[in-house]
Amino acid sequence: MRRASWHPDGMSLVFEADHKGDDLTQLYLVAPGDEEPQAITETVGAQFKLPTGRAFSPDGQFIAYEGNDRDPADQDIIVRTVKTGEVRRIYTDGGRMSLGGWSPDGSELSFSLGTGGYDHVLHVVSVEDGAVRRLSPPENASVYLGPWLPDGSGIVVRTDAGREFKGLAVINAADGHLTWLDTPDWDVESVTLSANGRVLVWMVNVDGATELHARDLTTGDDLPVPALPLGQADELAVSADGSFAVMRMSTPARPWNIAVVDLATGAVRWLTDSRPEAADSTSFVEPTLVHYETFDGRTIPAYLYRPTDKVAPIGVLLSVHGGPTYQERPVYMYDGFYQYLASQGIAVLAPNARGSTGYGKPYQKLVYRDWGGDDLKDFAHAARYLQAQDWADPAKIGLFGASYGGFVVLSCLARLPEIDWAAGVSMFGPSNLVTLAEATPKAFRSLVAEVIGDPDTEADRMLAQSPITYADQIRSPLFVWQGARDTRVPQGESDQLVDRLRARGVEVRYDVYPDEGHGLTKTENQIQARSDVAEFLIAHLRN
Repeated sequence: MRRASWHPDGMSLVFEADHKGDDLTQLYLVAPGDEEPQAITETVGAQFKLPTGRAFSPDGQFIAYEGNDRDPADQDIIVRTVKTGEVRRIYTDGGRMSLGGWSPDGSELSFSLGTGGYDHVLHVVSVEDGAVRRLSPPENASVYLGPWLPDGSGIVVRTDAGREFKGLAVINAADGHLTWLDTPDWDVESVTLSANGRVLVWMVNVDGATELHARDLTTGDDLPVPALPLGQADELAVSADGSFAVMRMSTPARPWNIAVVDLATGAVRWLTDSRPEAADSTSFVEPTLVHYETFDGRTIPAYLYRPTDKVAPIGVLLSVHGGPTYQERPVYMYDGFYQYLASQGIAVLAPNARGSTGYGKPYQKLVYRDWGGDDLKDFAHAARYLQAQDWADPAKIGLFGASYGGFVVLSCLARLPEIDWAAGVSMFGPSNLVTLAEATPKAFRSLVAEVIGDPDTEADRMLAQSPITYADQIRSPLFVWQGARDTRVPQGESDQLVDRLRARGVEVRYDVYPDEGHGLTKTENQIQARSDVAEFLIAHLRN
């Protein structure tokens, strides 16, 4: 299950789920008395998604969602009558669309439309006649949809319009006028509003760690909130009367749990306490935020998990996040994978190289159409930083990454062989940017062309920056993991590289999971894959 939304009466809900990781999410309704969920979409090969806000109309009579069943390249906005199952399409003008939520009176729906890369503009559409009104400022910017104000006069958004970072603002629902609420020199990453419209709560991403903020909109006063422990919070919600904020949170030493904050006193308490039974949390490593200089004078931030109770020098894993428009955060990463390696005497350095989110729009866009370009130099400098540390073993530096991170692993092994990497692990990492772009589903081809490249016009550059072109230079032991049902990075991306390596006699382990897609969704597969990867890395990195 991916996303769910409750009916206003609290008695039923709608959710989206795919089949064995194929990303083709369908929608299901769970109503009182149902023994099994009812499928409300069943179009083979199509993808349906719920809005980021409430899926049910305020009166509970309709469900709004998006789907590309009419044309694989376009998302439509669809409204379904709950009682009869009748379906109406109120937006069919095409494009990469993301649905927001219902206006308080149920007459309109908010949505954003992609304009280029990850930029997108805010619109509202009339449920009655499909009339569309643009609200975003005229310049290219990202606008992330938040809640409507209770009187329907505006929509709370996160946007980088005219700014380097995403601030918090209200867009007037009539004329699009933007009123700023908070403009920190970091990204606002989540926002919610109490049902009575009084209390606004939001989060700010400060170097990967979450800060909590709250404001009484009737008085304009900021409310007391605690200084959260080093970690990341998400799934933010606030009680109807604005008394409490609830969030999901993880720290480097604590898995994801639910916490509640009293907005009158600022007190915080944990509602759940999920912890691994076999692990001794008192021995866990707290990461240190370090920085290293790269080739163009920029400073790259990174979280370092270093076991200090081991005799130096020790091996180090360079862990590269996916995306690349993503960010390494100080959480219980990969269900404690970093902590387990640290307990085995292996340090982990997890950088936020160019292309990462959280450090401003210009920094994020540095990797556009340059995968395997300047970003590769950032990771080369990460290795040199580690080689210069007196506690690190320069002959025991390994690589780990998934998706884009897997692409970086393959690129480092193939194009930076002089570093003499001890080992690499690539999980569903692209090896050939041309074949990757050609296999992209139609709905995302314009985005791939903008961010990675157009294979029809840029094949030479894309091949020159692809690991497959330099596969004959890979000599380090490699572990490749792939989901057979992956539609984002198809199995062929791993097949072609593994075939090349095995033909040369390079040590490569290749595990294909037939029931997984772009990632690990089944608990038994997560346990098996992470255990296998850990054993592989310990064998090659531990002294």
